[in-house]
Amino acid sequence: MSNDLPGEIRRVLVVGSGVMGRGIATLCVSRGFETAIFDPVPEALGATPAAVEAALERARDRGKMTREDAEAARSRLRPSRSLAEAAVGADLAIEAAPESLEVKRQIFAELDRVAAKAVLATNTSSLSIRKIAEATATPGRVIGLHFFNPAPVMPLVEIVVAPETSPETLAAVRRFVEALGKEAIVVRDSPGFATSRLGVALGLEAMRMVEEKIATATDIDRAMEAGYGHAMGPLKTSDLVGLDVRLAIAEALAAELSEERFRPPDILRTLVREGKTGKKAGEGFYRWEGNVARPTEGKDSR
Repeated sequence: MSNDLPGEIRRVLVVGSGVMGRGIATLCVSRGFETAIFDPVPEALGATPAAVEAALERARDRGKMTREDAEAARSRLRPSRSLAEAAVGADLAIEAAPESLEVKRQIFAELDRVAAKAVLATNTSSLSIRKIAEATATPGRVIGLHFFNPAPVMPLVEIVVAPETSPETLAAVRRFVEALGKEAIVVRDSPGFATSRLGVALGLEAMRMVEEKIATATDIDRAMEAGYGHAMGPLKTSDLVGLDVRLAIAEALAAELSEERFRPPDILRTLVREGKTGKKAGEGFYRWEGNVARPTEGKDSR
């Protein structure tokens, strides 16, 4: 099996054109990779080129790339309504679908068939790589490749290795992450890996503090930013990740680890039930106006 893996990753397939899928695709094309993107929802796929173009233009406006580089990056994106068509020539497939084990297993079973010589990576932030790989006949080429939002900006990529992941798969992905200009950490497949387990534990405790009216969301975040040197506080980070995503991860960790500390607090469940899932919805623990987070009345007052 290892002899079938690409010696060098040149062509990338991204499965899923949500926030993370588009961000990963933007990152890949900006770093010189020919990138196909597939989504079964026509509306989501149709909106992808404009979203990627807007992200490239923002990078150009910030002086991160020239106009010529942005145009070249845009030309490397290939949206496709057929997974089989998108997978042609792919050296690496990155799944960025919703955080559902059933959905991801279905995708990997299909990728195993249509991308027979590609490394198969999942962007899951908490689900078992091994359980996802069980949907394939070639678990040695399955690995976790956990990007952070926004993928073009955040410097870290968490590589997650299952017991069956081959050394060749890990080596290929390491080279790929380096080519993206990102910093990699390698962790063993376990519930929540390293980043989600730590991030969720901190975020949930911060939510409980808001719920108990110990401090405002703004002051809790400032405590971690000014006191501990965090670039962004846990509640603003949770808004950025998506409170629905944080809830799903917390529920999975609570179930797998049987740990009370991962039990989602009521305030998180309420916000998600009300559709206030963070930045993407315009409101969560903060009100969002573009990229600007403002205190939310009621939740941010004592």
